[in-house]
Amino acid sequence: MSRFPPFSRYESGAVSARLRDLLVRLRLHMRDEAILDEAVARLATELNVRPGEAAERLSRMARHSGLDLVEVAKGIERPPDEPRQPLHVPGWVTGMLEAVHASALYLTPVKDATGRVVDFLILAANRHARTVAGRTASELAGHRLLAASPGMAGSGLLDDYIGVFESGEPIHREGLEFVEVLDYLVWPATLNVRAARVDEGLLVSWRAMDDEELLVSGWQRAQRLAQLGWGEWNLATQRALWTPEMYEMFGRERDAGPMPLEELPAVVVPDDLPIVEDQIRSLLEHREAVETEFRIQHRYGVRHLCVFGEPILDADGVPVKVRCLAQDVTKNRRRERALAVAHEQATRQRERAEEEHRVTVQLQNTILPIRRGLIHLPGLTVGVRYLPGEELIRLGGDWFKARLIPDGRVLLAIGDAMGHGLTATGIMLQMRSGLAGLAYTQASADRLATWLNDLIVHSNEGITVTGTAVIGHFDPQDCTFRWTNAGHPAPLLIRDGRAEQIDGAQGMMLGAFDVTEYQLTTTRLRSGDVLLLYTDGIVERRGRDLEAGVEALVQATDFCADDDPEQMINCLLTRLGGDAAEDDVCVLAVRVL
Repeated sequence: MSRFPPFSRYESGAVSARLRDLLVRLRLHMRDEAILDEAVARLATELNVRPGEAAERLSRMARHSGLDLVEVAKGIERPPDEPRQPLHVPGWVTGMLEAVHASALYLTPVKDATGRVVDFLILAANRHARTVAGRTASELAGHRLLAASPGMAGSGLLDDYIGVFESGEPIHREGLEFVEVLDYLVWPATLNVRAARVDEGLLVSWRAMDDEELLVSGWQRAQRLAQLGWGEWNLATQRALWTPEMYEMFGRERDAGPMPLEELPAVVVPDDLPIVEDQIRSLLEHREAVETEFRIQHRYGVRHLCVFGEPILDADGVPVKVRCLAQDVTKNRRRERALAVAHEQATRQRERAEEEHRVTVQLQNTILPIRRGLIHLPGLTVGVRYLPGEELIRLGGDWFKARLIPDGRVLLAIGDAMGHGLTATGIMLQMRSGLAGLAYTQASADRLATWLNDLIVHSNEGITVTGTAVIGHFDPQDCTFRWTNAGHPAPLLIRDGRAEQIDGAQGMMLGAFDVTEYQLTTTRLRSGDVLLLYTDGIVERRGRDLEAGVEALVQATDFCADDDPEQMINCLLTRLGGDAAEDDVCVLAVRVL
């Protein structure tokens, strides 16, 4: 069964509706642009300034009036047509225009009070003259250029014409995307435009490209973008034709002409010569079209070419020409090689991560065989829950310790080695086993933390290894918990169904400094109290700070207070989503009997 939903008329209809809506909004935007362009042209003609200055004037009018720019533009009326005076057109101008086989105008400059050219007067037009919007020669002569063709401003052609007049340097624009605006409508066209200064005026000509020229131009652009080349070899006359892209593809100079077909093997990478030979034999002997890929030695290195070839046969079936379409696919092959290398590296990294995960889990199972349940100790019942991170990269170094030491006290500790994976598990082993050995000295918790810090610092020379921990002793004789904090979240005390963090001296995390002293905090407990020790995996969530997480834990503990430490932990994990935590979660619920 396909995992893709079937097509439906409703889905295609919805897409069509969204497309129509997009096109409507686009056309409205184009209309607004036409209104602005025509208003600028009208204002420039009325004020006898350049279009850029007219656009600034229009913007100021909109700001001062508080109206939308388009609304202000609609209020700019067309300047009244001035009575056209009889124009004196020299005979040589008329003769020159009639010699042009495209639309042509002879323009004379219109200047402002400072002598700057701001527009042109259409002195004469040839009989072929026709604007994109359909205005003919009789409608153009005697008018200012901007009034006759407002699109001149928005397209930048007016600026080009002014530049030609002032510098004397002619211009030739091929494939110019020109948009005429007239009566708030747009008239787009692709033009070939020429302009040159002649005497005290400007000769300009233009021709709209027809459909065939647009298709040819589009195909040429597609060839450049897709790096396509076309070539033909005439086998009888030995004449060859190449497009410009073929010269670039083969690294051949234009002056040298196309490469003869028999010279092709000379540029092919030797390992690919059998491919090329088989291709040529298929074309000439078997008279079959071929599609193949081979490498050539380019002046800028090896290039990969994908070639489609076909023989052209005469009436007797004899090949007389060979045509081919070639595409440079070097970038694609490089990309494929890079992807293959990246895939191979990712596979190796995944395999290493899986192996590390397996070893880490084995270590954790060896070091922390108890993952859940109750531990019964003098004066205490301890509920334990350890949930390792599910993701390979998130498996961490959380640990705990709850055991009786020879002097009758109970060692309670919880910690977190910084980092994830095998490294964190190794540090966790060092911290947990080191504390177990140091605890038999029967020293106070603050001394144990200091010694444990020294152990971590001096056992990992040259490598910064850190971790956090809460280490304490419960004395069943006087029901006190004497503990120290090495950069770890403070324990919670649940008494009479209410939870709060215990105030205690906060020390530096283990391994951060060579010499660190820790302070001892004494917390007096009574029967029925519950101490909650935990690691940050239960309170940290993406996008939430630690303080907010601890507050959420306090609120959940108020709700989950229970005489059974196991039931309390179950309730907390359910409310806080501990089962879905990204990091390791370790929780000790210590109930005083």
